[in-house]
Amino acid sequence: MLPQDEFEKRVAETLQSVPEKWVAKLKNVAILTEDDSPEGLLGLYRGIPLTERGDQYGVGTTLPDTITLYRRPILDEATATGQDVGTIIRDTVWHEIAHYFGFDEHSINDREDEGSNKYGM
Repeated sequence: MLPQDEFEKRVAETLQSVPEKWVAKLKNVAILTEDDSPEGLLGLYRGIPLTERGDQYGVGTTLPDTITLYRRPILDEATATGQDVGTIIRDTVWHEIAHYFGFDEHSINDREDEGSNKYGM
């Protein structure tokens, strides 16, 4: 099993591979890792999507949105599917970033099914 520190290193490497045009648009977002998830999720975006932020967003104290990646479910997915852990981390990061940009679960899943939910967006 991949130790937490190595998992966090893989997540950091994945984040460095996100194209600058998308990273530059990420504002007030914290990337977190946890061991286990609710309901076996691989990742979870919590916050106010960019498309829903009004003029008053960020006035005063505003806690960051979060993208959490869950180590054990990701490792279990890699074992079950035979996929590389790095690939699952990359796909999960991109899935959650898509939520940040306002895509709903249905549209993300459609894009993933057709193979177009990649960094080119």
